[in-house]
Amino acid sequence: MVKKTVLKVDTSCHKCKKKLLKAISGLQGVDKIEVDAAKGTISVTGDADPYEIIVCTRKAGKYVDLVSVGPPPAPPKQESQKKPEDKKPDPKAQIHNPASCPVCQQMSVVYLDGYAEPNIACSIM
Repeated sequence: MVKKTVLKVDTSCHKCKKKLLKAISGLQGVDKIEVDAAKGTISVTGDADPYEIIVCTRKAGKYVDLVSVGPPPAPPKQESQKKPEDKKPDPKAQIHNPASCPVCQQMSVVYLDGYAEPNIACSIM
């Protein structure tokens, strides 16, 4: 039977979150793992035993609180079957223009010309 297990875990550290996801995904019966960093929760959907999930997270070195165990939410119903239209990618989204990028404008770019350098042979040893 498919269950949704919600756990409260501190996932502020990227390395710890990666270790935790690797440990949980190694369990048999795990179909889907969702991480909500804002709430500090991890939702595990699948046939995996909630006790095994808790034991696995504690072995990964994290303190865990069980929030809920229950059936997964039903998928949203589609009222009418619409054919997906072929969307063409926006060509402007794929091209990076440093002149119009606000992040690139904050950086100062200095173009060096070999002839403008005062002493090319000088090097610091």
